[in-house]
Amino acid sequence: MDRPEEERGPDMPEQETLQRAHRDKEKGKSPSTQAGEFVREEIHHVREGKHGVSSPQQAIAIGLSKARRAGVKLPPPKTGRSTNRIRKQAQRDLAKGRSGNRRVSPRRSRATENALKRESRSNASRSALSRQTRRAASRRGRSSLHKAAMKAVRTKGKEGLRRAGQKAARTRQRHAR
Repeated sequence: MDRPEEERGPDMPEQETLQRAHRDKEKGKSPSTQAGEFVREEIHHVREGKHGVSSPQQAIAIGLSKARRAGVKLPPPKTGRSTNRIRKQAQRDLAKGRSGNRRVSPRRSRATENALKRESRSNASRSALSRQTRRAASRRGRSSLHKAAMKAVRTKGKEGLRRAGQKAARTRQRHAR
């Protein structure tokens, strides 16, 4: 893991990402929060121009795959939420993360990177991610959103709640114009 960035393949997460995810795990945060660090890294890679993606969902999928391979205990999607192929791949990634074998095939890495370099960079823009987020939120029911809000109240703490309230007020103000 202590190889310089140039020697690493595209499937190897950066050291800081691993540290941030580990910190999240120590704080007792959920696997999806830990995996969020890897998704964030992937979006930064696209924005930096390291490679492109065919859609915001692909950037998210790459990040989740990296997280599973790095040892984050993120379960594969439930039946009906995705295709069998995607679920099987997620199971393989999880197994790879548990095995501790971090060897990456250089030829496959190169092929993946070259294919991604031909994709668009605009799919990780603010507007593209905003569209994806809104679409994902619209698929969730009211009870699911309410449950998430109640969990936030329990887990954010006083300072986090205050900050969230201020952000909500700013958003309301911006939309009122």
